[in-house]
Amino acid sequence: MTARAPTAIATLWSARPRAYDGRALSSHFALRELGVAGDSIVAFVGPCRVPLSRMVDLIDAREGKPIRAARMLHFIAEHFEDSLDLAILRQHLFSATVAEEVRRAAGPGAAVERRGNDLFVGRRKLTVSIAAKSPVSTLLHVGVNVDPAGAPVPAVGLKELGVEAEPLARRLLGLYALECAIAARSRAKARPVS
Repeated sequence: MTARAPTAIATLWSARPRAYDGRALSSHFALRELGVAGDSIVAFVGPCRVPLSRMVDLIDAREGKPIRAARMLHFIAEHFEDSLDLAILRQHLFSATVAEEVRRAAGPGAAVERRGNDLFVGRRKLTVSIAAKSPVSTLLHVGVNVDPAGAPVPAVGLKELGVEAEPLARRLLGLYALECAIAARSRAKARPVS
């Protein structure tokens, strides 16, 4: 048996602003809205207003914590497999990668800290994220505040940190695709053990 070629993941930066209200966290969003089929990660900037009725995080919904911000950099990833545990690990990996890249782009004074899957600067929140499962895939949404006006919690945005959303998004899309390719290559080259 020979090792399979690494699985490719499609990436797309959409320059068109799009509002995020939670409905994009659904199977085939990238195909329906952006024409991207298969495993993918897409990014766009737009306002964020997720009402409690569309919240995936049941604890936040129960505690009455909606998600709002004037502008966020949104990432939606979809993998056509059914392991929510794997999706959560991808969420952790992507959140850590976002933290590294925001620190790099903002310069040495940027004290970006990851707590679980969320990023903070001091006590102010920079990101939101969730992993979820659909009938045919697993999904991630990671939202990075650009302008956090209207957020229900103390928040900070990329604008304040001096980081431009589009170059950051393009770099993160590439890094996520690279991580997925490395994982696929690693899976394909390891012999079974007994």
